[in-house]
Amino acid sequence: MNPCMLLIGLCLALVAQLSHAGPKIERWQTTSGARVLFVENHSLPIVDVQVDFAAGTAHDGEGKAGVASLTRGILDLGVPGMDETQIASRMADIGALLSGGVDMDRASVTLRTLSMADKRGPALEMLRAILSQPQFPAAVFDREQARSISALKEALTRPDAIASKAFWAAMYVAHPYGRYATPESVSSLARADVVAFHAAHYTAQRATVAIVGDLSRAQAESVAEQLTVGLPSGPAMAGVVLPKLPSGGEQRIAHPAVQAHLLLGMPALRRGDPDFFPLLVGNYSLGGGGFVSRLMKEVRDKRGLAYSVHSYFMPLQQLGPFQIGLQTKKAQANDALKVTREVLATFLAEGPSETELQAAKQNLIGSFPLRLDSNRKILENVALIGFYDLPLDYLDRYPENIEKVTVADIKAAYSRHVRPEHLVTVVVAGE
Repeated sequence: MNPCMLLIGLCLALVAQLSHAGPKIERWQTTSGARVLFVENHSLPIVDVQVDFAAGTAHDGEGKAGVASLTRGILDLGVPGMDETQIASRMADIGALLSGGVDMDRASVTLRTLSMADKRGPALEMLRAILSQPQFPAAVFDREQARSISALKEALTRPDAIASKAFWAAMYVAHPYGRYATPESVSSLARADVVAFHAAHYTAQRATVAIVGDLSRAQAESVAEQLTVGLPSGPAMAGVVLPKLPSGGEQRIAHPAVQAHLLLGMPALRRGDPDFFPLLVGNYSLGGGGFVSRLMKEVRDKRGLAYSVHSYFMPLQQLGPFQIGLQTKKAQANDALKVTREVLATFLAEGPSETELQAAKQNLIGSFPLRLDSNRKILENVALIGFYDLPLDYLDRYPENIEKVTVADIKAAYSRHVRPEHLVTVVVAGE
């Protein structure tokens, strides 16, 4: 064996041994049917809680595009006896923070609070009220609806937003992942739509509660019951339908921007797929590893066709996208697209070199402890494990699953998930 390769292998093995094991995760179900995951951690007097609902934008429904985002945006702006200003003041007084958001699959509400009973109690009670008794004040609805419409109109002028919407629509034809809000769809929504969406989707049966921090198991069980007992009751968590793979093709959209925006991709990967690790390791070499990736070297370094180019997989409940994205000068759009396609075709045929493989493993394993170096990061990972029903030892085995990937594994996984005949391309502002 090449001495350099041997040294890399030994270093990789050492890094794997030194990598931190994942946190101990406990799992149970509340009496109301919500799933709970808990990590006990007394290193800081802090408790982090995230409640996820199967209430992402894929659940908007026909003719209601935008209702999921609007519901989540107004959710914490009014509870019985308190308006948004009073809620904010109360949380500031006890040193607690509320956050969250919405994506394709889930809507999330996150709380960080001190673990002392006089701080934790009021913060959790506020979270309970927000989840179970949002008031959706009419004036707040009108304001946030107008704000959303304004933001959507502004986005229609930006080439990156135009490219993204067209790209997702082309990948997910007649599928919920390809549906997106427009000024018209949000204008047609009424407050009653938000109230109905909350009642149907913010249910205990569609909820996952992740708790990390300075609590005992018994205290965590009490917290989970408190947060979910008052939630609406409804059917079990509904899945998103499997998308039909697109027929491929290229779409060009005129725009006066100086820079052309290029996106290539297809539906490729769902959460929990056994090919996740080969695809992850391979993508580091293809376009996920920054300046050491092939796309960056070929498109940027050698030819100066883009300042930055990237690729990534975005696993979702159903097939999330594989995507390559870059920006370039209008006059260089065709050349950049040609080189990008050539790099991808070569990678699909050959996979990474052994040197690229070892470098990818070393980086991914070596950086893994940084994904778990705070309560907040642990919470994010635990919430993901809970919502997508991943194995409890997912984090424990993460370095091991990275380390055992081979070039053959990567080639086989890419052949199953990235098929050129289904790749769609969107170019905005290209000549």
